[in-house]
Amino acid sequence: MERLKAQAIRWGTECYTEDVLAVDLSQRPFTVRADEREIKTHSLIIATGATAKRLGLPCENQFWSHGISACAICDGASPIFHGQDLAVIGGGDSAAEEAVYLTKYGSHVHLLVRRDTLRASKAMQDRVLANPRITVHWNTEALDVFGSGKYMEGLKLRNLQTGAVTDLAVKGLFYAIGHTPNTQLFQGQLDLDEVGYLVVKPGTVETSLEGVYAAGDVQDHEYRQAITAAGTGCMAAMAAERWLSSHHLIAEHHQKPADEIQPQTQPKAQSPGLIPENAFDLSQARHRGGYALRRLFHESDRVLMVKYVSPTCGPCKQLQPILNKVIDEYETQIHLWNWTSPKTRNWPVRRGLWGRQRCNSSKIRKCSQK
Repeated sequence: MERLKAQAIRWGTECYTEDVLAVDLSQRPFTVRADEREIKTHSLIIATGATAKRLGLPCENQFWSHGISACAICDGASPIFHGQDLAVIGGGDSAAEEAVYLTKYGSHVHLLVRRDTLRASKAMQDRVLANPRITVHWNTEALDVFGSGKYMEGLKLRNLQTGAVTDLAVKGLFYAIGHTPNTQLFQGQLDLDEVGYLVVKPGTVETSLEGVYAAGDVQDHEYRQAITAAGTGCMAAMAAERWLSSHHLIAEHHQKPADEIQPQTQPKAQSPGLIPENAFDLSQARHRGGYALRRLFHESDRVLMVKYVSPTCGPCKQLQPILNKVIDEYETQIHLWNWTSPKTRNWPVRRGLWGRQRCNSSKIRKCSQK
């Protein structure tokens, strides 16, 4: 994804990480308002996706992210679920797939289905029913989640046929009950179906408004796969380019010839973000490298913030611009030491940034306290 983004930027794409607050499609050019900017555009591709639904259980918010999740693939490997009994709610392909996936981490998985049959494909049904580590609870609904501390400890269930209420001891609950399309910005401006998905013309990604296209799960309530989302993204990009060209609105970007690209004059750093010792400046807010960390530890009178970002971590990428804004706001009050690892496994402690460079365990504790 980083290479794809770099290629797009090289061809003139401007990328901003912001929340869109409002979209005005009533007149051309269209207006897109975000946190820090307003953009005028002749064509628009909507790829806002869909958000997993919640059940709205009484104690759902209390235990959300403390036992309850809407993504087994994202959170299933969390240590709190290892070797524990887990539960999945749903009867479709997503629920069946997540139940099978969770057997790699939990000791046993309970699949809670409101009906007496699964809506999943025959292949997925066979995988679930043949797995000895999965128990299917038919005609069952969840009433609430309970727990005595920070994390959930079980579910209160009701049998829809007998009305009997029972407790099920599980440490994790995963929702797989569908999604809600993120189309609130376009209500009243574009045609939506009865569920809220953007309506596109058959065989295309064209919405009800000329020059506006929809890609991915925001218009796909049937397949909802990464490969189909990527396919419709390609279709939308090509359709937008053709529409802009036909209306003489397109602006072309060209790469510079190889002989015009300025060669790098500075040598590559031996370590990511390494700053030479003679370039260290305590008055600056941002620092990198082991030498800078040692100097900051001994000389800084500010709060020392250590930021570790892995290029292969999605949440890291989402948090990075938010952290940068915080750092900009408190630039004169903190010192930031930034580490960007070329690979996920290169955590600074493992690489010896603490150990080999004269920083013992007691200093680690002091640095953490600071």
